[in-house]
Amino acid sequence: MNIEQLYEQFLKHPTLSTDSRQITPGCIFFALKGPNFDGNKYAADALEKGAAYAVVDSMNLPENDRFFVVRDVLTTLQQLAAHHRQQLAIPVLGITGTNGKTTTKELIVSVLQQKYKVSSTQGNLNNHIGVPLTLLSMTSQTEIGVVEMGANHPGEIAALCQIADPDLGIITNIGKAHLEGFGSFEGVIQTKSELYDYLRNKQAACFINQDNELLIRQAQGLEQLSYGQSEQAQLRGEVQESPYYLTVKALFPKGWLYLKSKLIGNYNFENILAAARIGLHFQVDPLAIQKAIESYLPSNNRSQLITQGSNKLIMDAYNANPTSMMAALKNFTAMNHAGKIVILGDMLELGGQSAMEHQKIVDFLQTQELEKILLVGPEFEKTETNALKAEKFDHVELLSDYLYQLKPFVNKLILIKGSRGIKLERVLSLFL
Repeated sequence: MNIEQLYEQFLKHPTLSTDSRQITPGCIFFALKGPNFDGNKYAADALEKGAAYAVVDSMNLPENDRFFVVRDVLTTLQQLAAHHRQQLAIPVLGITGTNGKTTTKELIVSVLQQKYKVSSTQGNLNNHIGVPLTLLSMTSQTEIGVVEMGANHPGEIAALCQIADPDLGIITNIGKAHLEGFGSFEGVIQTKSELYDYLRNKQAACFINQDNELLIRQAQGLEQLSYGQSEQAQLRGEVQESPYYLTVKALFPKGWLYLKSKLIGNYNFENILAAARIGLHFQVDPLAIQKAIESYLPSNNRSQLITQGSNKLIMDAYNANPTSMMAALKNFTAMNHAGKIVILGDMLELGGQSAMEHQKIVDFLQTQELEKILLVGPEFEKTETNALKAEKFDHVELLSDYLYQLKPFVNKLILIKGSRGIKLERVLSLFL
């Protein structure tokens, strides 16, 4: 079966599933394979549970006229998504970056939804499977598509662009992350810039932080729709002092507006301003942009301020890399609050630079006045703390036992930051 024939069936059965445990009646099941699973084994079960068809790539299955046999299921899913994208007469915005891309995406969606019907990446399903599924979720009712694209190896953004075919794009920033997969920081730069390369070949435009010299350099030859603190930015903004939540003062065509967010950290300034700039491009009323920013609630352990009893916790443990970790620490240590505690988990996937990058974090902590420093994970355990009064724990369960002995906590400001694999969210309940 070719893509056009499969697409005819997709139009009749537009719901897809890649998990035989989650079958919607009338859906099409895609039997994907991975290192530890083979969806072909569950194709017949998917049909029994109500799937209309199953796309499979095994020649060892019994004959069934509801099996669509293809050479490779993943490639077919991606080709179907690319074909569907070409039938959509809508603008698609591609977004990538090292830090903040999911938060920025959600802010953008919140802004654009003030005027349009928007389809976007759910959560962080931003890889070679998530991007096709995002595109295939778009319908004739969709007016704008917002597609987040992640990568941890060279060439991945270019491949995702071939599927999503973005008309506009934004790189939030380029920092040190997934160095194990990219090989070096230069590898990160080249891969993230693949979005610019695609837009440049398409003679399209990008939204760009005017203050980010690296991005400006990488975007040469592109039409640049800018935002930032610089007076040269098309949408100029300033960070406003506030105890916890970030407020951005932005200069819209008719004057200044205060965008009061429920996000923690000045590093979210550019994320908020990016969403506002994109809203302006799509002619969303500035007051509606203001409303969208103010109503957005962060979730999933990203830049969240959580009040537990008399304690305030900054929960930012969805992910971590050297760039985001240092930004979070600088923001936290600048806060005026007695009794500050930092709980930091290892930054994963840094390869040969891991020891150096973790030591840099520890060296910075030695210059700060903090009540308590708690470091979690084998990488932080290997650091030289010297005179730093830091407690180290190999894993989060040992930290939990330690914190339980210290209870109760009173009037503390606590930063919790680390890679998702460290599972620092498990200690939240201990601060009640």
